[in-house]
Amino acid sequence: MTQDTRIEVRRGKNESSSALIRRFSRRAQGLNLVREMRDRRYWKRSKSKNVDHKRALVSLARRKKYAELVKLGKIDPTARRVKGKRK
Repeated sequence: MTQDTRIEVRRGKNESSSALIRRFSRRAQGLNLVREMRDRRYWKRSKSKNVDHKRALVSLARRKKYAELVKLGKIDPTARRVKGKRK
C-alpha cells in the first residue's frame, strides 16, 4: 500500500520563487519523498515463490558441484578469479 504525503508551502511576503522552491525541496527531502519516488521510478514485478525456489535449487546444485570438484583436486579454492578479467 502506498503512503500519500502532501507537502504544502506558502510564499512569504518578501520571499522569492527560488527560495520557495528551495524550501519545498528541503521539506520533501526531510520526508524521504525524493528517495521513495526514485525507488518507485522503475517498478519491478516481484518473483513468485516457485521462481525463487528454483533459483535456490540451482545455486545449491552449483555449490555441491564446486565442492565436489575441489575435493577431487580439479579446482584450487585459493586461486580466485578477479571479476572482469578472464584468462
